[in-house]
Amino acid sequence: MTPLPREILAVEGARQIGDGDVVIVGTGLPLLAATLAQRTHAPGAKLVIESGVVFPKVLPTPISVVDPKLMNGASRHGSLFEALGGLVQRGMVHTGFLGGAQIDRYANINSTWVAGKRLPGSGGANDIASHCRTVVVLTDHEKRRFPEACDHVTSPGFLTGPGARAAAGLPPLAVKVITDLCVMEAADSALTVTALMPGASLEDVRAGTGFAVEAAGNLTTVEPPTAEELTLLREVLDPDRVYFPERIDQ
Repeated sequence: MTPLPREILAVEGARQIGDGDVVIVGTGLPLLAATLAQRTHAPGAKLVIESGVVFPKVLPTPISVVDPKLMNGASRHGSLFEALGGLVQRGMVHTGFLGGAQIDRYANINSTWVAGKRLPGSGGANDIASHCRTVVVLTDHEKRRFPEACDHVTSPGFLTGPGARAAAGLPPLAVKVITDLCVMEAADSALTVTALMPGASLEDVRAGTGFAVEAAGNLTTVEPPTAEELTLLREVLDPDRVYFPERIDQ
């Protein structure tokens, strides 16, 4: 089986979750990645859903944060206030998954306002970026998504650069941005390419990025999904192509 670029992206997202980690996710590829992690290398991963569902064993394939399939086996069916105020803002969540319309060189995220157009806004994204220890972003790699500076900062990464996050009173953060071309990472610095997706080159990444991007000295290539991971994605977690409508069965 040949994996699609977005399937590789989802699998690499799943690999960021450790067994026993507390992870907050929303629907879309982050939820698929978290569910895949629970079914493979991280059965003890504890998921928190922004709508207030705490520690469920998700059934395939939910389409929103209030889908009953998200509520299977949950420790608690709570509220948004409990998820964000009771867990995230108290520093009890290891990893938060985010998306956004723009991500700039210092890992700030914009989901509010682009070129005069109003977007959905923060939801819980600002809370997650402000209080989680690690933020993972899953996104397509397009130049318009990676400007030098965001039009608006919805969710703080490292603001204007090294030291700015601490000066704003925010705790330390590690960021990993996973795209269909590469993996970029930062910790109080500009995003750096640390790994390439199979078949992608550093030139491809630079051509698709609106800021000058550097590569780590030990640049690696992401391991493709295993047959087990692809089978789970295609036959168990997304048999109806809810998340991968572009998939052609092989």
